[in-house]
Amino acid sequence: MQISDRLKLVISFVAPCGAAADIGTDHAYVPIALVKAKTVKRAFALDINRGPLERARKHIEEENLSEWIETRQSDGLEALCENEADSIVIAGMGGELIANILEKGEKVVKTAKELVLSPHSEVFLVRKYLVKNGYQIVREQMIFDMGKYYTVLKAVRKNQKNNRTDSYDEMDYLYGKRLIEEKDAVLKEYLIWKKRQQMQILQQLEGNTKEAAAQRREELQRDTKLIDEVFKKMV
Repeated sequence: MQISDRLKLVISFVAPCGAAADIGTDHAYVPIALVKAKTVKRAFALDINRGPLERARKHIEEENLSEWIETRQSDGLEALCENEADSIVIAGMGGELIANILEKGEKVVKTAKELVLSPHSEVFLVRKYLVKNGYQIVREQMIFDMGKYYTVLKAVRKNQKNNRTDSYDEMDYLYGKRLIEEKDAVLKEYLIWKKRQQMQILQQLEGNTKEAAAQRREELQRDTKLIDEVFKKMV
């Protein structure tokens, strides 16, 4: 079973616990790895589509883990009950979809001890959802894997023992408060790459007098300025 570096990072974010649920499990690599490493005692592999779920079952059977990993066809968290999972993992979906899954499954999500999330796009929407709904992002890390940049984050609900209040601004939502504070090396690489891309587009737009081009230039100039501000914080 070959696991990508991105999924290895996701797996490493899960704290030892009784049970974990992997939403959108696809091949069931995450729950299989968690059970084999004894990070969790049992796991739930959920997917909305029958095809991926059949692949998941096959891989689970090949690893002789059917007794410890249960597969369920589920639209998001629909087939997971309250208090069934200590850790909820959602990786490989867009940020908007992840935020929607968390919102629709709010009752179940609130009974979990932690959320381990890895959106492949629009990470800022996930951060906004978490902060707005009483979660604290306690860990974040970026990774470059198979030609793309990915972010993995862990969030827990605020309570009497864990009531740190973080203030978030646009920079924190877009690029990750934890990543900036910890001067994440891959974030720096990503910002360099992104600024280079933006500067190339700005050069292409030079001399274009159309209103849409002017608006695009303004957006890019604003973004590059924000990136420069992030760099200043990470020095």
